[in-house]
Amino acid sequence: MFKTIAPCLFSFDIEWVPDPLSAEILHGVSGEGPAAAGESMKRLWKEAGATEEQPQPYLKTVLCRIVSISGIFREISRGEVSLKLVTLPVDVKDEEKVKEKSILQTLLKAVGSRKPQLVGYNSHNADVPIIVQRSIVNGLFGEGMGERPDKPWEGVDYFSQSGDFNVDLAPILGRYAQTPKLNEIACLCGIPGKVDTDGGSVSGLWLRGDLQSIVDYNEFDAVTTHLLWARVAHFGGLLGDEAYEQEQLLVRALIDSEISKGKVHFERYLKEWDRLQALISTR
Repeated sequence: MFKTIAPCLFSFDIEWVPDPLSAEILHGVSGEGPAAAGESMKRLWKEAGATEEQPQPYLKTVLCRIVSISGIFREISRGEVSLKLVTLPVDVKDEEKVKEKSILQTLLKAVGSRKPQLVGYNSHNADVPIIVQRSIVNGLFGEGMGERPDKPWEGVDYFSQSGDFNVDLAPILGRYAQTPKLNEIACLCGIPGKVDTDGGSVSGLWLRGDLQSIVDYNEFDAVTTHLLWARVAHFGGLLGDEAYEQEQLLVRALIDSEISKGKVHFERYLKEWDRLQALISTR
């Protein structure tokens, strides 16, 4: 269980796909267009032990390409809590902004300058490692995210599993076979889990050029991660009953604001949230 809530916190989620360039570099698989990219992905999965029962086994994150990052920035100023949804790429039609290098550069600058407390689900094993690995692959400067203090209490350390600056909810909620999937624990708490799609569909969406659907799905998971964090913080006594209720109201207000800006996919999220809340109210 984490012990503190930092004044600046970032609940986030990342979407990635097998990187066709990794297949070309490591296995000589190349070609242009979606069909060639699909074959490159199949080669990476084959090398990872693909079977008929499991055609898309989990790949080492270093072999994958980040295509979207989304999260909620939570800040406390003068006792007031504010939430902001941040998603990269900002514009899925901008050829420069959708590049992995651009996505990572923007993230590293934000994290390096503001040093938020990171909150994720399986972030120790996947999300933070892929940020580091793919930043190094792309030859990027860490912007301060990679810095480590001489002593744990002297600064922010995103690589310490004993500190509170990289909060991974997964091992807090279970170990080994008892670790729930995000969808499982979220839905049982009355929080939307997977809405419309799931992580296994991301590669297909990317091959079809449907980056917007990936971004929408990524935003759903980011909001879900934040709502689950609030519930865990409430259990741990870091958010009292009133503060926990207020956090949920702030998330709803944030979603309403995003809908008013044109992100109508969040209407489905609210509908599912209301449905689940009605179900758990019968307990």
